Amino acid sequence: MNIGKQVRLNRLFSHSSGRLCSVAVDHFINYGQGVPAGLADIAGTLAQIVEGKPDAVTMHRGIAASAWGPFAGRVPFILQSSICRPDDSCMEQIAEPLDAVRLGADAFAVAALIRGATEGKYLKVTAECVKAAAPYDMPVICHIYPRKFGKSVEISFAPEDIAWAVRCALEIGVDVIKTPYCNDVKAFGQIVRECPVPVVAAGGPKTETMEQSLAMLQDVVRSGARGATIGRNIWAAPNVAKAVRAVKYVIHEGMSPKEALRLAKAG
Repeated sequence: MNIGKQVRLNRLFSHSSGRLCSVAVDHFINYGQGVPAGLADIAGTLAQIVEGKPDAVTMHRGIAASAWGPFAGRVPFILQSSICRPDDSCMEQIAEPLDAVRLGADAFAVAALIRGATEGKYLKVTAECVKAAAPYDMPVICHIYPRKFGKSVEISFAPEDIAWAVRCALEIGVDVIKTPYCNDVKAFGQIVRECPVPVVAAGGPKTETMEQSLAMLQDVVRSGARGATIGRNIWAAPNVAKAVRAVKYVIHEGMSPKEALRLAKAG
């Protein structure tokens, strides 16, 4: 690994735990219509996220260019390049690795949806991003999700599907893999152990309580994964900064959800 890429990855995984605790605000196209309340005032939401001091924030290029300036250099950021939905009603690339260089990002993210007729297209796009990022030593993070098809298209949380997705991303040559947690510590632990690049968990669907989200993240840590990236369970929380701090206590310190929530409120 060249030093440029190592420097950028070290910024993301800078905590002594060796794990990544990041926040994602790159969800706008996934909802079809309207913008969720937690993302409407994006500048205000970013300010609250940065107050909690996560290890990184993932966003699209327009948000980085228009709203990230006050926080530039204070927290690493990851440039998301994909806009897509599980049913393929949207599947486009809106940024390239050179954009990540110009914007000062520490990594370039690309999304891939696995299973189904478009699986190959997603993997080809990811491979092209890896090739394009190489001259700049820009790390590529693949956000890879297996799908299941029925009356509607949904994300699969089956261990065998997630294992397949992780292997697909690994074969392409990405530097970090973000994928859903399969709700099984032992199974996810095997997936993590068998992958020679860092695997981090996606934060998952919105939970009814913050404690439920933290309990899932506690299992992610127990599996040996290298951290997690959380979206709506942070930016949709009543107090975003406290939610970030609580997540950090679980991911970096190995605290229980109850203890993490107690300390986050006191912090």
